[in-house]
Amino acid sequence: MAKAGIIGAGSWGCALASVLDKNGHQVTIWSIMEQEVAMLKEKHEHTDKLPGVKLSDKITFTTDLKEAVTGLDLLVLAVPSAFTRDTAKKMAPYVGKGQVVISVAKGIEEKTLMTLTEIIEEEIPDADAAVLCGPSHAEEVGRGLPTTLVAGAKSKKTAEYIQSVFMNEVFRVYTSPDVLGMELGGALKNVIALAAGMADGLGYGDNTKAALITRGIAEIARLAVCMGANPDTLNGLTGIGDLIVTCASRHSRNRRAGMLMGQGYTMEQAMNEVKMVVEGVYSAKAAIALGQKYQVSMPIIEQVNQVLFENKPAKEAVTELMLRDKRSEYTAMEWE
Repeated sequence: MAKAGIIGAGSWGCALASVLDKNGHQVTIWSIMEQEVAMLKEKHEHTDKLPGVKLSDKITFTTDLKEAVTGLDLLVLAVPSAFTRDTAKKMAPYVGKGQVVISVAKGIEEKTLMTLTEIIEEEIPDADAAVLCGPSHAEEVGRGLPTTLVAGAKSKKTAEYIQSVFMNEVFRVYTSPDVLGMELGGALKNVIALAAGMADGLGYGDNTKAALITRGIAEIARLAVCMGANPDTLNGLTGIGDLIVTCASRHSRNRRAGMLMGQGYTMEQAMNEVKMVVEGVYSAKAAIALGQKYQVSMPIIEQVNQVLFENKPAKEAVTELMLRDKRSEYTAMEWE
């Protein structure tokens, strides 16, 4: 049995806590909000963010970060990406040497262009930083629907430990050493999902969405490979797999926010309507900055940024994408 701390009591944190509890592990969930912890203690259900998913009476809920971190075997950092650095900094005094800290949020820090595990390593030098991601919505994981993810870490031992702790008959976990590729795929797919949502909001069809998904993964892969990621990662669960589910699912908050913007909402209005953190909005500027840094063309992500931050109509953005200069799909292929 492992002792696990879930740092962040949102929908994903609660869903992963449920997985670990059902696997026989001792679980503590931490939240900075006293009202949220009181609600979880009383109802054993996050009625706002994960309604219908009952949490075991064996799970402990606390606002005491020291209690949720000290002496535990692994920590799951499940706060929104924008709060990763601040939370990691607060955790640092309580983290022991080699304690496993698993990032399960998805994002790139705008100011530094660092991935979330890089932030964890910087703020918690003693941590064994890892990542767990893939095509997974909390609403389905909480209900026990079959889901497959990937555990990424610098060491095979750590990745296999995470795999063994989480894996069960409805929660399959693969392993990978390509932490960078996994994190880039997970963060940048949220920006493409905003574009897919905009297309839905405009009333476009399956043809449009298929184009956005396919060309979107091409953009993500171009950048990721240029930064040193393995192309196979972008063809797998944490690349195209995660992109498909985020662009197509009714559970996707990024897609929903994009739909609202396609219907004429501003970015701020869409964020307020969704009432949950829309990670793609926070990653969009960082994605453009990375593209410029590595001189990688990212036309879809560029247009999304213009819709988000320059009040460009979504329909105009789609038209500009369609009217770009003619080119081959794969420039490396040669004619006979």
